[in-house]
Amino acid sequence: MSKYDLVIEPDLPPVDHPMPELPENEDLWIFGYGSLMWRPGFEHKAVADAQIYGYHRSFCVSSVVHRGTRENPGLVLGLDAGGSCRGKAILCPASIREPVIDYLYRREMVTKVYVPKMVSLKLLNDGRRVSALTFVADPHHEQYCGSPSIEDAAKIIARASGRGGPNRDYLYSTVEHLDEFGIKDGPLHAIMQLVQKLGE
Repeated sequence: MSKYDLVIEPDLPPVDHPMPELPENEDLWIFGYGSLMWRPGFEHKAVADAQIYGYHRSFCVSSVVHRGTRENPGLVLGLDAGGSCRGKAILCPASIREPVIDYLYRREMVTKVYVPKMVSLKLLNDGRRVSALTFVADPHHEQYCGSPSIEDAAKIIARASGRGGPNRDYLYSTVEHLDEFGIKDGPLHAIMQLVQKLGE
């Protein structure tokens, strides 16, 4: 059994969405900006610091299952239009490309608030430009909430909780990993400071 089979949660249904058009027998770069950076869940050949342009990391998605409920939604990260985003590029071997994409669809597209997109990114170790698969927030989806202010985001995150635990734990874990990777994200740090104050 390959490693990627071990992390597909049994309650994640298949997602009816076409595979991206890719060259045959070519390894696939996948861009992670949230939990994929430290928990990809599949075999990979390399991980590299990377930057994409035209999108930024943002608490633009309402969470109604994992970090919130329908009655009290939380906030989770998405890629929203504008700016740039530093994250991790993860190289998936060509031999397991299709099942890995299937796994990522199941993981990221349960409610289809995220949509798969092939983007151009820059590998920061050598400056190469490569094409990569990532998941961006759909601005037309009911769970898309735009860009709440730092104050509003902190209030939502401080009080929300879902199947995956308190929303604040998601925020703290994200900031901790960004710090570990040396990725500066001022808005997330500011939100965390406010959440901590609200919890005092």
